[in-house]
Amino acid sequence: MAQLITPSEVDQAHAAAQKVVETHRRLVEFLRTGQTLAQIDAFVAETLRDLGCRSAFLGYRQARTPAFPSHACLSLNECIVHGTAGMTTEPMRPGDILKIDIGVVYRGWIGDAAWTYAFEHASDEARRLMDCGKECLRRGVETLKPGGVYLDFARAVQEHAETECGFHCVRGLGGHGYGRKLHAPPYVANHAPSYPGEWPDAFTRIEPGTLLAVEPMLAAGTAEVSQQSRQWPVFTGDGSLSVHYEHDVYVSEDGPRVLTEGLEELEDVVGKG
Repeated sequence: MAQLITPSEVDQAHAAAQKVVETHRRLVEFLRTGQTLAQIDAFVAETLRDLGCRSAFLGYRQARTPAFPSHACLSLNECIVHGTAGMTTEPMRPGDILKIDIGVVYRGWIGDAAWTYAFEHASDEARRLMDCGKECLRRGVETLKPGGVYLDFARAVQEHAETECGFHCVRGLGGHGYGRKLHAPPYVANHAPSYPGEWPDAFTRIEPGTLLAVEPMLAAGTAEVSQQSRQWPVFTGDGSLSVHYEHDVYVSEDGPRVLTEGLEELEDVVGKG
């Protein structure tokens, strides 16, 4: 069951979410070709300190996986999610696509949101994939209304990504509840279940008071993933480009409220001029 929060707690969740937005805002001004992932991660660490919060990702553990070694998830090109600062020492090049997932702890509350950036320019395919991902997120958020079910979110995302845009919702990855912990029920997939029992939360009713981090993850060429045993980064199975977009959402009695508002207004082609 999702842990519900009271309306009086929403301001605290919103404050944490906005620390994430401000970190992304500063990243847009900072990012340039020639930087390494380690340099970008160091900038995130410095920014979080300046904002009076800390990384929710650094040192995070999952079963059978080492502690996460970076302040942010930095996922380059075919890496979909969970990229680390040390996964490559190569500098960023024009046309690279970088997914930056920021998680913070601020006054006991989590903020968690990801956005995708292109360095200097985006190829036609990358531009279409990025626009598709942002529209998937927008349409999905609109479905998060009390009385609906989480399958409504997945259907909205999958319909736009796969039927209208011709891309692929990555299998096995999805969003989640959160609050004072980084991960909590429910699990929110980006695609409808393909067999009974694949996604037990699909028909769970959406309740007011729920905090959700919803995050479409799309790939240009395949829905399948590749991941080395006991390693964090997850890659597209065919090496094609991927994007990742994530908002924090509070489900009120009146419908969804995006707590990470402002991300949509950021320039997503960075380092120009």
